[in-house]
Amino acid sequence: MSILERIFNFKGSKNDQQPNIPFGRFSDAYKTDAQQAAFDRALEYFDKGDTLGSYREFFNYIRDENNSAHLSTREENNAIHFEFWQGSRLVRGVAGPEYVKAESKVARAGDLNVGFLRRLMEVNFNLKFSRFALDPDNNLCILFDTDAVDASPLKLLHALRELSIQADKQDDLLLDEFKTLEPAEERTYGDIPEEEKEVKYRYIRKEIEAAFAVLDAGKPDPNQFPGTFAYLMLALAFKLDYLVRPEGFMMDVLERIHGIYFAKNQLTPQVKVQQIRKEFQKLLDRPKEELFVEMYRTRSTFGVNPPVTHGSLATFIEGELANMEWPIQQGFEKLALAVPQYIVGFTLFHQAPPKPDRDLMHLFVQIMEADFFRELGFYNNLKDASGKLNKMAITKEIARITQHHKLQYPKFRINTDKLDFASQVLFTKSYLQAVKGADLTRAD
Repeated sequence: MSILERIFNFKGSKNDQQPNIPFGRFSDAYKTDAQQAAFDRALEYFDKGDTLGSYREFFNYIRDENNSAHLSTREENNAIHFEFWQGSRLVRGVAGPEYVKAESKVARAGDLNVGFLRRLMEVNFNLKFSRFALDPDNNLCILFDTDAVDASPLKLLHALRELSIQADKQDDLLLDEFKTLEPAEERTYGDIPEEEKEVKYRYIRKEIEAAFAVLDAGKPDPNQFPGTFAYLMLALAFKLDYLVRPEGFMMDVLERIHGIYFAKNQLTPQVKVQQIRKEFQKLLDRPKEELFVEMYRTRSTFGVNPPVTHGSLATFIEGELANMEWPIQQGFEKLALAVPQYIVGFTLFHQAPPKPDRDLMHLFVQIMEADFFRELGFYNNLKDASGKLNKMAITKEIARITQHHKLQYPKFRINTDKLDFASQVLFTKSYLQAVKGADLTRAD
């Protein structure tokens, strides 16, 4: 998660008090000019038949220059042997003059249970480049191989991304569901303090129970206004994903919640909201120790979030923000707040907006969840325990963000005079309007 750590390593006036805790999903969308140039060279070398030169530049492209330990390569016998991390899984492979092969061990099977074998066969059906298989030692592996003549940099990019993400996703899910499986390789990285897990566990329960309370209050009637409550439930899912960064079962539940509401089927919005509630209930019912197992740091090479332009984000904000008006007029503050929280959460969950936008959205989360950040040990004076916004601290942070991006985006400004600090609802609305109106024209 090194890129996110760099982007979001925001320090207040108490720099030495900020813990090293990353947030959000990893994205590999923020490639440098040097990395992009490496990919262009990889394509050129491949077209000329220089496969080894193409592979060298390809790995320069996917390597994170500030955390190169996530990926290592060595040349031997006219081939490049490589290793890299994706979440909790290690991917190993070789790229040579005749073929390219990669694999990751997902789990070890002591007994060949038909349940997990069927599961992986079903997953295989939807894979485009890779496949799950058993090795001679009964390790469940995911494999990719191709002839060198067909191993273009673009194909390698899509294939290794698919393999890596599936390996990282399936290991925790399979181990949780099928108790006969064992870890193929013990995780030696990423343990986090028990105190941090406790804070996150309490936060999960508190936020889900608070959302249920709003739903159960019936004001307005969820059956008459299901869309309003959908914002509440989806914003909660995105928020938990961003702040807790769970793996395994909980991550799968949060992804399933999004899929439930946006699935194109015959279910009514009312039914979808109730189905989402049942998914959240699974997290409340899950034993504490099992949720703790799914909390750990990860190192990644590939991300799934596509880059989006500021213009696309501005259009999204404009279209969704209008849905705040009715709950504001009716006095439903928590439901009104869910709309901007949904906008920010959806963007951070699904997309990779320009860095200034992403920084401003992280600041939005810091403001709205100030108590949570303080419990984790962060210095956060953006909002006090009573919910009162600290105008001076917030404007100072906004100024710091704009200054940070001044060289790349010389026209980037946020007019803090237009921010409305009269209430949290009005502030969030004015804040996103300010983000929407920012000029992110890059320097020539």
